[in-house]
This record gives sequence, structure tokens and C-alpha cells, in this order.
Amino acid sequence: MVAVAVDPFSAPSNDLPQRARKILYATITEYIATGEPVGSRTLAKKYGLDLSAASIRNVLADLEEDGFLQQPHTSAGRIPTDKAIRYFIDTLMQLQTLTGEEIRALEGRFQDIRARSDLLVNSGHILSELTGTTAVVASSRAENRTLRQLRFISLRPNELLAVLVMSDNSVENRFITVETSLSEGDLQRIHELLNDAIEGRTLSQVRELCASRLADERVAYHTLRRQAFEMGKQAVDGVGKAELLIAGQARLLEHPEMASVERLRELVKALNDRETLLELLDRTVASKRTSVLVGREVGDLAGGALSVVAAPYLENGQVAGAIGVLGVVRMDYARVVPMVSATAKAVSEAIERASTEPRKSPT
Repeated sequence: MVAVAVDPFSAPSNDLPQRARKILYATITEYIATGEPVGSRTLAKKYGLDLSAASIRNVLADLEEDGFLQQPHTSAGRIPTDKAIRYFIDTLMQLQTLTGEEIRALEGRFQDIRARSDLLVNSGHILSELTGTTAVVASSRAENRTLRQLRFISLRPNELLAVLVMSDNSVENRFITVETSLSEGDLQRIHELLNDAIEGRTLSQVRELCASRLADERVAYHTLRRQAFEMGKQAVDGVGKAELLIAGQARLLEHPEMASVERLRELVKALNDRETLLELLDRTVASKRTSVLVGREVGDLAGGALSVVAAPYLENGQVAGAIGVLGVVRMDYARVVPMVSATAKAVSEAIERASTEPRKSPT
């Protein structure tokens, strides 16, 4: 989770001393900016610490002993550990505030997007562009989408196209098969039977409804009614499963941390590990707030070289999925966290606009 102290350098008695907090803050800030190990001379010159290089070295040594810093090799400066980055995010970081102009520009990019599929794809590209890293979008709560209308179009004697129209005006198409041919009159009665029962229900609820109706003996002896719910079950089965979209993969390759062949191999593997990425975003969905996972907190993804910042987006007032970024551990969290939160809010508002527009019936 993201927590920001009002005064990041006013340490409680059981925390790091104020001087150590200031030096750790400066070290992490410099490392995020440069990606290079940070030495005492750099800190003394650039951060107004009013301490000698020797005094700074002593504090750096203490921070290293406490697990906040490490040295790539003996003569190098120090780099922050995952523990330090976590401490920075939870205790020291001061989030940047997006200006009114930035927020309006962000919202404007979603104004003309209507279809849900276009919305999710475009939101990933927009967030990747704004943050300069890879964006990930998951509709892991897709089964909570509301079904507005279900229609069947006859293609061949025993094959139909099921057209599912969602409350946000998005459309899902599925091919289904039936045992016996159906006349246009039969299809019309099936439409009436199903739409009376399913309108306004979520995909999950429709699936449960069809299963319960098919288990009802009264339906079993009513040929057309049984056929209707069998077709309805076929239509919704498999729709609404978890979906993951990735945008801006190449942006991660621009960071020096990803320059080695081994790291590149791990990155490609991470981007293809869709199940793990979905699980990480599901943690954000479950938390219902913007969250940050640092380095090894995401597991072995790319050897612990990546962090995830993600926020949930809403549909019909319910968490419907998550949008976030996948970046190097030294990403600019103070800037990225509010940008991810603002983008998730813009996605939620775009979904709400789409769901309240005039309804369109499938042709």
C-alpha cells in the first residue's frame, strides 16, 4: 500500500534517526535519477546535508549494516535494497500532485473512446506513454460485467452466432451449436424467454441462473424453455474470464538494468508469464486501492528486478479490474503512483459514460 508521512524526516523513537533518514532519502533519490551507485561525495555536494563526507560514509555504513544499502563492489558507492525502497515508499516519499491541466489532458484522451475493448487497450498505451514504462491492464473481475441483451443469429441449420451486448455497450460474439434446427419464430420466443430472465444480471449470475433453470424439472419437460437455457449457458460459458493486456514492452529495454543478455532473457520470460502478472494485479483488485510491489515482493519475476504499481478501476460501482505499470525497481514512484491512480479514475469514468449512453440493439 502507499502511505506518505506528513514530515518524512521527523522520526519516531523506534525508527531510523533523523540524520539517517535524510541520507537514505538523498541516496534513493539520487539512485532513482541516475541508476548509478551513490557515493558520499555526491551526497555532500548535491543534497545540502551539512555533513562531511566522512560523517556521511559512517551513516552509509550503518544503513548498509541494517540492510538498507548494498555495494555492488568494494570501491563503488552504494545502491538501495528492496527494503530501502519499501521504506522510502511507506515513510519518506512525498507524492507529486498532478496539476489541473494534467488531469484535464488525461481525461480528454478518454473522451471519445466508447467500446470497452478499445478503452482497455488505449488505457494501457496512454499510461505507458505517460510513465515511460510498460503498462498492464487486467479485467480480472470481468464476470461482474452486466449483460444487457442476448441475441442469436442463425448461420447454418445447427450453428448460431450468439451476440452478447453488455451494459457498457461492448459486444461479445460466440459461435454455438444446437441439436435441432430452429425457426425464426422459435428464436424470437427464445429471445423473449431469456431477456426477461437475464437483463441486468452479471455474467456470473446469468451462468448460475441457466444452470439452476436446467436443473428444474419443470424446465426439463418444456422443450423450448430447456433449449433457451441450454443456448444461454453455451453463450455465456467462457465469456468474462480474466484478460490481460500489455502495452509498451519495449520501454523496459531502454533501462540499463535490462542491458545484459541474462536480464533480457528474464524480462521476456516475465512478460510472457501472464498468469503471474494477473495474480499480481488481482492483489490490487483485492486491496481496492493503489498498491506498490517492490522487487522481490513480486516474486522471481525477472529475477526481482521489477516493481509493480497498480490501481483498481470500477464498473457499476464495483472493482472490475486493475491498471498499472511494470517498471524497474528504481522507477520514479512519487510521479508514477499518482499517475496510475489518475489513469484508473479516468478509466472508471469512461466506463461509466459508456454504460449510460443510449442503448443500441444488435442488428
